[in-house]
Amino acid sequence: MSEKNKSAIEPMGLSPKQAYDMMRSEPRTVFVDIRSSMEFLFVGHPTGAVHVPWIDEPDWQVNPDFVTDIRKLILGGAVQDGPGQNVPIILICRSGVRSREAGKALIEAGLEKVYHVDEGFEGDRDENHHRSVLGGWRFHGLPWEQC
Repeated sequence: MSEKNKSAIEPMGLSPKQAYDMMRSEPRTVFVDIRSSMEFLFVGHPTGAVHVPWIDEPDWQVNPDFVTDIRKLILGGAVQDGPGQNVPIILICRSGVRSREAGKALIEAGLEKVYHVDEGFEGDRDENHHRSVLGGWRFHGLPWEQC
């Protein structure tokens, strides 16, 4: 697969700050935290993020309704026609791996403006296996909340 075709089916990666700036400059942006319910509630989540899990308990299987759930968030599920007509969708997970996969599913389903936070909410682990010290939404001091 050529590099051009590969990028056509992968969501564009954004740094946490780029994602935050996009949400502030484009109010139609839909920001979706795709982590499990436990992560969303107990680890915390970006302020204003909508929760639609990609993989969740108890079975830890990919959510078969993920694309439908996202479509429900944008114009009641209507698929918009024409280039540039889809609202921007930014996905975030823990470290950027799941959001990339979920973004591919959305692009394959015909959504166009799909992005993912490449550092995720907590970022990669350091040499001591700690998160939120090398990168991620929280590391950069962006708004978040916890239940």
